[in-house]
Amino acid sequence: MILIVGLGNPGRDYRGTRHNIGFAIIDELVSVFDSGNEYTKFNSVAVNANCSGTDIVLLKPRLFMNNSGSAVSAAIKFYEEDISKILIIHDDIDIEFGQVKIKRSGGTAGHRGLQSIKEKTGGIDFDRLRFGVDRPPGRMEAADYVLRKFRKNEIKELEFLIKRSADIITDYIENGLEYAANKYN
Repeated sequence: MILIVGLGNPGRDYRGTRHNIGFAIIDELVSVFDSGNEYTKFNSVAVNANCSGTDIVLLKPRLFMNNSGSAVSAAIKFYEEDISKILIIHDDIDIEFGQVKIKRSGGTAGHRGLQSIKEKTGGIDFDRLRFGVDRPPGRMEAADYVLRKFRKNEIKELEFLIKRSADIITDYIENGLEYAANKYN
């Protein structure tokens, strides 16, 4: 089984923000994969799914970004030996908007959701889908920038980029990380 976690913040105020791109991609995966109904578990909205014969658990933590590690840790403890891989989907200010990259583990680069996951899971390794949202303009703080909604010119591309992210994840599931990274990065 593969655990796929989309990072974001709960609540209507955060819908459509850069920080919630993980939730948007999970929603796309639910529509693409053979998926069951949503249910609440691990302080998250969860969906069991299947992609090309591989069992998947899709997770959207209902905790704020800096506490998402608690939800991930609970899911890992529950499924323990059943999990073969973990993929975390998150926004990345170090990547230009329009770029989506997949990679194995790595540092957190100050991303509070990733920091929380590392802390709460004891530093477990996980793969990552990094969705580029650009650097904050001028002297704007990163924390303020990622809580802003996408600009009008970005929204035009957003649907395509979310679908492309789902394609990358499908290739990751079917063919592995190296294949997906070589094809899309």
